[in-house]
Amino acid sequence: MKSSWHTAWQGMDIAVYRNDAEVDRLHAPDIERVVLVHHGSGDSPGDLVQAVVEVGDSYLIFPADTGFAGRVNFERQAFWAERACVYWVNEARAPLPHRLRRGRWFLGLSHPVYRRVPRAELAALIERWPLQGPQTWEQRKWRRIERNRPFAREEDTRLRA
Repeated sequence: MKSSWHTAWQGMDIAVYRNDAEVDRLHAPDIERVVLVHHGSGDSPGDLVQAVVEVGDSYLIFPADTGFAGRVNFERQAFWAERACVYWVNEARAPLPHRLRRGRWFLGLSHPVYRRVPRAELAALIERWPLQGPQTWEQRKWRRIERNRPFAREEDTRLRA
């Protein structure tokens, strides 16, 4: 039977569940950085592949179907805007070690489940990723709208890293 992973806000904590049993919990104010990895343009929620969350001495990797990149990120927009810790990167520019990547199985793509990885194992790799941000989903959406307006000036619409 396939395990079902999901996340949920509980006060100021984010709980991680596997088949409705809590397996991990992180205190949201302890989050240092969230990197939303996307394919394509990253303009729609369906483009999100995973979230890489930096907290303490670990990176937490949340595949898209856990809800972190979606439900957790969208439910508390004001929290993320105040923290200014959400960054974006295209999946093609954000390589992970093979054991943490999505793979191909007989009937489609598979992906690793939720993982907690020591910071020392990924820090140097993630620091080379060309991150965009900090920007929440809402800020990203409005920048995209501004960029697509007729006669928009290029210097007004560039994303700053």
